[in-house]
Amino acid sequence: MSRSEREAVKRLAILGSTGSIGKSALDLVDLYPERFQIVTLAAQKSVELLHQQCLKYRPELVALYDRKAAQDLQQRLPEMKVLSGVEGVIEAATHPHVDVVLAGIAGAAGLIPTYEALLKKKDVALANKEILVMAGELIMPIVKSTQVNLLPVDSEHCALHQCLRGSEKREIHRLVLTASGGPFLHKNKQQLEQVTVEEALNHPTWSMGPKITVDSATLMNKGLEVIEAHHLFGVEPHRISIVIHPQSIIHSMVEFIDGTILAQMSITDMRAAILYALAYPDRWNSNLPRLDLLSLAALEFHAPDTDKFPCIRLAYQALDEGQTYPTALNASNEVAVRCFLDQSLPFSSIPEVIDEVLNRHVPRAVEDLETVLEADREARQMAQETIDSVYS
Repeated sequence: MSRSEREAVKRLAILGSTGSIGKSALDLVDLYPERFQIVTLAAQKSVELLHQQCLKYRPELVALYDRKAAQDLQQRLPEMKVLSGVEGVIEAATHPHVDVVLAGIAGAAGLIPTYEALLKKKDVALANKEILVMAGELIMPIVKSTQVNLLPVDSEHCALHQCLRGSEKREIHRLVLTASGGPFLHKNKQQLEQVTVEEALNHPTWSMGPKITVDSATLMNKGLEVIEAHHLFGVEPHRISIVIHPQSIIHSMVEFIDGTILAQMSITDMRAAILYALAYPDRWNSNLPRLDLLSLAALEFHAPDTDKFPCIRLAYQALDEGQTYPTALNASNEVAVRCFLDQSLPFSSIPEVIDEVLNRHVPRAVEDLETVLEADREARQMAQETIDSVYS
């Protein structure tokens, strides 16, 4: 591919355009208007913001999961094609004019549209780690067979991708995922029992959506990232480590077999990782804030406390068990986090619910998408039943 071909306008589908990732991506579209064209937008149900985005970017198609919200938007924009439900989001993801899909719809809701986009040979910038947690065994063979780019937007996996450019898998000794430790790094187990929603949503270094922010507080986010890294880079679970790095300056590291460690450092701004994924295989000149090395007082590293934060242990357990265990892990976590945010489940009980579901889960081989979706449904129901019976 010539440089001129690579520098052609990239035509985007942004799934989750009203969330934190989607809004950050649209900031980049504003910074590079000559490089990007918005073809489709999709969201859950945020009509007001999506309406504003449609007026500004004039997409060819827009979709909302919520059918009532889609009807509302259609009334406001009678000249625009507005679709609804998972079918509408799939159409947004697979639109023939789209080159790159930014998969930013949180949780399991993003799985089917992303799966269909890959089957249609769309490059995907993946901001939704749950997709590979649920169905990595289905997704990665599609990526290989279609030879599309699946580029991680998570800051940790984006860092690993950058550190591994030009390297062979046989040269990797281990992958090291860094974690800020979240807002409760220095609290003890008793204090965690009294955590409020407001405290859990007060992340010390990142600004993210509520679900991923709670995952960062429980450190489940890091456990999910281990599973995602395993699928993305083909590295065995025992060679993927987690270290607590409160400054969030080093986003991840790769240790090679000769003892060399490469680390990727940058500011804590998701736009940097999104830009890397959307510009790949090139790097574009950026006006984003730069990292001031002279302002760094120290870089700390600590081992995670898996007794205080058992979600890490549960994620490794699910990955080791394989089959549909990671699907059950993700589903039960999503239900538990939602109930915590609704104040119907204590913060410290989130891993207890997940553990109960994993103990009761009947695994099966991941052979098709329906198997994944059925395991997801069963685990959600089991998690809700557990919460209703034990914590109501």
